[in-house]
Amino acid sequence: MKLGYLGLGKMGKNHVMRLKEKGYEIVAWNRSGSDEIETVGSIKEVVDALETPRVIWIMVTHTGVDGILEELTPLLLKGDIVIDGGNSNYKDTMRRGKMFEEKGIHFVDAGVSGGPRGAREGACIMYGGEKEVVEKLEGLFKDSSAPDAYQYMGSVGAGHFTKMVHNGIEYGMMQALAEGFNLLKNADFGIQLKDAARIYNNKSVIESRLTAWAEDGFSMYGEELEEVSGTVAHTGEGKWTVEAAHEYNQPAPIIEGSFQFRVDSENNPSYIGKVLSMLRNMFGGHSIK
Repeated sequence: MKLGYLGLGKMGKNHVMRLKEKGYEIVAWNRSGSDEIETVGSIKEVVDALETPRVIWIMVTHTGVDGILEELTPLLLKGDIVIDGGNSNYKDTMRRGKMFEEKGIHFVDAGVSGGPRGAREGACIMYGGEKEVVEKLEGLFKDSSAPDAYQYMGSVGAGHFTKMVHNGIEYGMMQALAEGFNLLKNADFGIQLKDAARIYNNKSVIESRLTAWAEDGFSMYGEELEEVSGTVAHTGEGKWTVEAAHEYNQPAPIIEGSFQFRVDSENNPSYIGKVLSMLRNMFGGHSIK
């Protein structure tokens, strides 16, 4: 497949590298260029380099999608396919899908989990769109993913909704780990947190990638996490999950509490916050400061 690609941040760059190794011909554009991926000078050059029906993957932050689409949409033709692989709000995705439907252009939303390493080595992808359209893209999703780690979720918006809830669950799981390791640290037994993380991640009930990243993080930054901020950054997905729970009148106290902790941490940094910031750095490459 010859694929257009817009956005070469940590996720996009690694995804393109993976696809090129899989034999894809990529025509890429990035606002600031790239030292590692060959790029063209404009979005128009990407579109002009592709034969119809075109397939163009967008991988930018949710705040940047509308700006990209404003420039991209007038260049597209009926039957072209646009994939939004970022963490967009599912309501925005549904709005964009309806806009494209009126133009005869197909819009697919792909929620991508696994961080930059997953993008490079094989991610977990949950996607939505017209079924007959996404069936044509199954090879692309398969080649982008770890073995059997891709799934069609439903109509436009379903992929980003599923990924949003995934991130809300992630907030809760991370919060539980951070609170637990904080308790271990402040108990009277002198427990080494790296050792606890290692044994937790060896056939225990809470064995997980997050627990493994905790062990790696304590090894990298030390158990005091002196270099790591106790204030935790947060992106839109946690907030959106809480809002969706309210909208659907469904309880989500763990997710809501973990989101509120991050909001409150701006004025109340803590060791729990340090563990959360460390985990975000380990799986997503986010700043520890």
